[in-house]
Amino acid sequence: MDQSAKPGDKAEPGTPGTGEALCPRCAGKGRIESGSCPDCAGTGKVTEPIGGA
Repeated sequence: MDQSAKPGDKAEPGTPGTGEALCPRCAGKGRIESGSCPDCAGTGKVTEPIGGA
């Protein structure tokens, strides 16, 4: 099991039927006004289902 999931991930990285996407909260920047984006843990990316997964 991959333990690299971030707070905004809707699935663990590597889960079949998922892909990496830009974090919608920070628009992929990894930061918001108050500092590091809490949804993506500052990476600017989240793992989401694709193709109806």
